[in-house]
Amino acid sequence: MSGSRHRVVVLALPMTIPFELSTPHRIFGRAYSAAGEQLYEVITCTPEPGLVSTQADFQLHVPNGPEELERADTVIVPASYGPPSLFDEGRLPDDLAALFARIRPGARIASICTGSFFLAAAGLLDGRPATTHWAWTERFQRLFPAVSLDADVLYVDDGDILTSAGVAAGIDLCIHLVRRDHGAAVANDTARKSVVPPHRDGGQAQYILRPVPEAESTSTAAAREWALRHLGDSLQLRDLAERESMSVRSFTRRFRAEMGLSPGQWLTQQRVERARQLLEATDRSIDLVAQECGFGTAQSLRQHFQGALGVAPTVYRRTFRSNGARC
Repeated sequence: MSGSRHRVVVLALPMTIPFELSTPHRIFGRAYSAAGEQLYEVITCTPEPGLVSTQADFQLHVPNGPEELERADTVIVPASYGPPSLFDEGRLPDDLAALFARIRPGARIASICTGSFFLAAAGLLDGRPATTHWAWTERFQRLFPAVSLDADVLYVDDGDILTSAGVAAGIDLCIHLVRRDHGAAVANDTARKSVVPPHRDGGQAQYILRPVPEAESTSTAAAREWALRHLGDSLQLRDLAERESMSVRSFTRRFRAEMGLSPGQWLTQQRVERARQLLEATDRSIDLVAQECGFGTAQSLRQHFQGALGVAPTVYRRTFRSNGARC
């Protein structure tokens, strides 16, 4: 979009979860340009204006009706636990099916947690990759076999349709959309205002049945902090382990327990993120960006950048430098 704010419409369905319902307002509502302009307009709507039931001990009053879906640039469907026909049979009642049919053609659609059930039942996810909260994956797969479900990730970005896992993953998804629309600087500033991590890659594992480290156990936080200050160096696993006075084997086991991925995978993610920031904010050559991020060569940067984001570094730079305020 150009010249107007991107319109995000959040759909409040019966038996909604207040936390997930409020997440888009918190994230998109605090996204501002470098000039201090608010970048998104966030509106909540419901099938029938008035009181909406929630999973909490209170109701919410939502004055806006489904006509807002027809004017949305992005529609977000937060978690909800009704109606029974959806979670028992994978079927939307006729009134809700008609509701989703009102979404403006070309609008971007995203779900948080069990909001993916609504998208799947509306036929929006057939033949596409998606995710949902790990506790609901078996039921989701049984009800919607046509969907390519990835049960282990935080969120899935399939272009015009995105899905996320539960609770905090909805925050990650919203910040990811801000980053996709306006770049790392705006996303980082938005995350900082909400005191949340500026980036957790969508492919990072959900935290499923992973034991919490004991209080007296040694953490890898110091090694990670040190690595972030030395991304341009040729870091070896033993260098990180030595920062925590651990053996390589113990460090690797502890690191995976804390972060859900290997030290090498984490380093690559951080280097790609640093490359994104440099490509957006500087005119450094691709060779110099590769060196500063620790990839060494432009070829290595291109390989990892393409693998992580699906675009070449030059294309990414051109997109954000020439149209940095796009929505």
